[in-house]
Amino acid sequence: MQGDSAANVATTAEEPAVYRVNSRESRFTVQAFAEGLFSAFGHNPKLKAGDFSGEVQFHPDRLEASSLQFSVKADSLSVSDDVSEKDRREIERMMKEDVLEISKYPDIIFQSKSVTADRIYEGFYRVKISGRLSLHGNTRNQLIDSQVRLVENGLRAEGEATLGQSDFGIKRVSVAGGTLKVKDEVKISFLIVAEK
Repeated sequence: MQGDSAANVATTAEEPAVYRVNSRESRFTVQAFAEGLFSAFGHNPKLKAGDFSGEVQFHPDRLEASSLQFSVKADSLSVSDDVSEKDRREIERMMKEDVLEISKYPDIIFQSKSVTADRIYEGFYRVKISGRLSLHGNTRNQLIDSQVRLVENGLRAEGEATLGQSDFGIKRVSVAGGTLKVKDEVKISFLIVAEK
């Protein structure tokens, strides 16, 4: 029996800490950028996600064994900028119907495949997460840079990534006869608060 107890202790010590994303305390945004003849007068819309979830498995002694799974409901994205209600409705309609086609592709999912981390100091890490991003019916490799801080009962991860819409089969939108377009590259930013 003593041998069994020792084995159980060893197994427990090797198991990762599992944290679930607290969506109320976290934020996830997508920034698009205007280009074209009148881009200086254009709008660079920032969208925020209202419905997302995820799980972090964190190995403090073997950081490379840690993992992240994260999903966003595409129809929960909304304009976070201070724009007129008319512009807000039009941007959100175009984004959901023409760009993301949420009726066909309702979920955006990221699953990590590998993690590399450097400890800056106790409880604070610079982390690169390589994984697979599924968006608009296409799955591609995606790299995410982040900083992770261990806090009481969980962790905080803050970072960003860029992606090309065309890599995921997303058509670029334009208005005003093509004089104002949205650039192919968008920036994703996040603050994830994950707790046990």
